[in-house]
Amino acid sequence: MYRGINARYDSCEAAVKGSKLCCVAVPDDFDDVRRDPDPVRRGRRATELLAVYQQRAAELARLRRVAVEDAHRELGLSYTQIAAAMGLTKGRVSQIRGTAPPPERAFFGTGPVSVGVPLRHGVTDRQRPLVAAEDMRAGEEAARLLEGYTLAVTRYQIDPQTAAAPPGDAVVICGPKTAPVGAALLARDKALDMREEHGRWWIIQRATGQRLGSPSDEVDPAAADLAYLGRHQLDGHITVHIAGIHAIGSLGAVHYLAGHLAELFAGAGDASLSLVTRASYDGLEITGSSLAAGPFTW
Repeated sequence: MYRGINARYDSCEAAVKGSKLCCVAVPDDFDDVRRDPDPVRRGRRATELLAVYQQRAAELARLRRVAVEDAHRELGLSYTQIAAAMGLTKGRVSQIRGTAPPPERAFFGTGPVSVGVPLRHGVTDRQRPLVAAEDMRAGEEAARLLEGYTLAVTRYQIDPQTAAAPPGDAVVICGPKTAPVGAALLARDKALDMREEHGRWWIIQRATGQRLGSPSDEVDPAAADLAYLGRHQLDGHITVHIAGIHAIGSLGAVHYLAGHLAELFAGAGDASLSLVTRASYDGLEITGSSLAAGPFTW
């Protein structure tokens, strides 16, 4: 939906020279929309372009907040000096620091973000695949987390034959057994893998061969599960991949992100990475989540 508009928007190269912002001339989607003679198409394109502009405005606000903090920390400037240098009032700088999206918003890209949950066979006695309750809940919680960072969210279902992540920024909640896209994303990970051995699924550290299994699969089972979580940079966009050993583990991974995203992004920055989360649960309620391994950057 946003791919063509994003491609043009991304092609605009800006450089700051003195106090002026110079932009290389490129085809202008804004003017193209205004000139479109078809009112229905014009309205649809305007809606799409507005969504992109809103996401880019939020990202620019985030970048400005980060720039203010970087100037204070790295250059040793006071906030009064930063305000003067940026042509802002000190009060405006204080407002930026308190209200602009935080740095960790970039973990999910610029937006809009597509959130996908898998269709599973064998969820019920019916022949057609359905979305498991745990996956549905994980998708809802992921969307809520994204919206809290002013990221626009679209949702889709991952068919059992889906082989690739959608274009643009995305959260893909899908294991390697459920659809080929899960296996394809894991194959890109240089640190972690997921494999089934002797009827049980494991998350495996590639460097050491160490295997991590779900506590719910032990001889003395516990109400807890593990999940793989990866962040991939793909064609200038971000794909966050979540795969629980069981479906409830994916919900636990979203719970972990909601509570630890700031520290995760502060430590790893904009790198591709993967990690393992552990979550305890009571029914569909996650009662606690923690880091089980990683993060590993690559």
